[in-house]
Amino acid sequence: MAQRIVPILEWLPAYRRESLVPDILGGLALWAVMVPEAMAYAGIVGVPPIMGLYTIVPPLIAYAFFGSSRLLVVGPDTATGLISALTVGAVVAQGTMEFDTLTSTLAILIGVLFLLFGALRMGWVATFIPTPVMRGFIEGLVCVTIVGQVPHLLGIDGTSGNFLTKLWFVLQHLRDASLAPVLTGLLSLAAMLLLRRIAPRVPAALVVAVAATILIDVLASKAAGIDVVGDLPSGLPHFVKPVLDPELLQALLPGALAIVLVGYAEALGGAKAVAMQTGDDVDPNQELVAHGPANILSGLFGGFLVVGSLSKTSLAMASGAHTQIANLVAAIFCFLTLVFLTPLFREMPHPALAAIVIAAMLHLSRPDYLRSLFLRNRWEFLIAAIVIIGELTLGVLQGIALGVVLSLLFLIYRTSHPDSAALGQLPGTEAYRDVQRHPEAITFPGLLIWRAGGDLYYASIGHFIEGLNAALATSRVSVNCVLVDAGSVNLLDTSACDTLLAFITKLQHQGITFAFARVRDQVRDSMRLGGVEAVVGPANYYERVTDGVRAWQHRGKPDAAV
Repeated sequence: MAQRIVPILEWLPAYRRESLVPDILGGLALWAVMVPEAMAYAGIVGVPPIMGLYTIVPPLIAYAFFGSSRLLVVGPDTATGLISALTVGAVVAQGTMEFDTLTSTLAILIGVLFLLFGALRMGWVATFIPTPVMRGFIEGLVCVTIVGQVPHLLGIDGTSGNFLTKLWFVLQHLRDASLAPVLTGLLSLAAMLLLRRIAPRVPAALVVAVAATILIDVLASKAAGIDVVGDLPSGLPHFVKPVLDPELLQALLPGALAIVLVGYAEALGGAKAVAMQTGDDVDPNQELVAHGPANILSGLFGGFLVVGSLSKTSLAMASGAHTQIANLVAAIFCFLTLVFLTPLFREMPHPALAAIVIAAMLHLSRPDYLRSLFLRNRWEFLIAAIVIIGELTLGVLQGIALGVVLSLLFLIYRTSHPDSAALGQLPGTEAYRDVQRHPEAITFPGLLIWRAGGDLYYASIGHFIEGLNAALATSRVSVNCVLVDAGSVNLLDTSACDTLLAFITKLQHQGITFAFARVRDQVRDSMRLGGVEAVVGPANYYERVTDGVRAWQHRGKPDAAV
């Protein structure tokens, strides 16, 4: 049980010495990327850059002990960071001490929810955000985040509101931009994009941050008007007492739930992607548990929320890391940075930090996926488009909520409208297929083979019977037997069973017999208890569709016809 709760107790005793050097190199690569990115992502969350550095060390150590993935890296995140800013910003004004304290409190609340869901073994919750909704959410988030960072990139004032409001404000105030901040921001962004293209293994964020800082420090007299980070406190982070006001916690709860759902889906996707390459196992419920102390410790030590990051994990893998030792190495160097090196970041320009964020968001965008989705499934593309439009017009939380609701409605519609069909036998085989898709399939005059396309329950039985009635009405030859292929039926609830019993009785009064093939044991148990088996007759249940067809033919019916 101890190894299950604290997985490091399982793999650390078997740690191989030859993995140490690759893990150290992977940890150094993570350190080089996470320090400037954490300071940049603090701008998304709406807190001072130093809080980004406070957010790195405790979560890396906590996940190394409690995470089930050998390589997943946790840290600040753009998607959930913006939700955090919006959640706290709806309660207190950004830029105040109360805002920073509530941001840390929100991280603690998120950690408690992660632990609670992990204890309840609710790892399945992430399945309620399908890929098109998540992709649409990220694409909308890319637009919202970039337009929020453009003022910092250009050195102009920003504003609050939705995407359209911020965009219009930026367009109106472009004339207020000064040359020095604009050049700094655009050159930093160009350097980020170029380095990622020609040298993907180089820590572009660190290179750009260091180069911009040195340039601003050297040319300080010529760089008037460029906002810089300023003095950062050195030393250990201080303990933050969380806000325990019930009203404030209640106001933070919806945003915290959204972050847990979105962040967990993102983290679990990253962990599974890593597991597919390494062959390791990932426990979804343990991932919930691991994110609990990672966020709680981050909040208690003055940081903000963290989730698993696929981009940082990919960097660790590309750098040769083998285990969570790389996370611990990165945590050590980030700790040393926090204690000794923060004065080096005093002259880091805000336009460069904005460029790092914008480059990270552009890296997240996948327009090719949307084009592919449009060709593969127009309905799912429509849902993704609605999520994007909802984020841009209504807000980030509203957009993701709209996508989840639409997906659930779509799921209800599909399960309540099973893909039932009349079947025919493929020539020379014992396979039976939809006659609409396979015109060559052989049908049997007088016999209707009907496939139940899915589970039969109170919401789907009406559609099933409606389709079967339509097939009986449009049959060119009078049907005297219906054979139902129930191979896809895993559930038959009492409402559907009662309705089915009444329908079968009605057909029998019309001289039409009823039979079933490929009925699963639990479904037949429901039929037996509901009286369907007694009305149909135990002899009219067959293991294969072919057996049902042969039994019907054996009773003297015509052999076959097109």
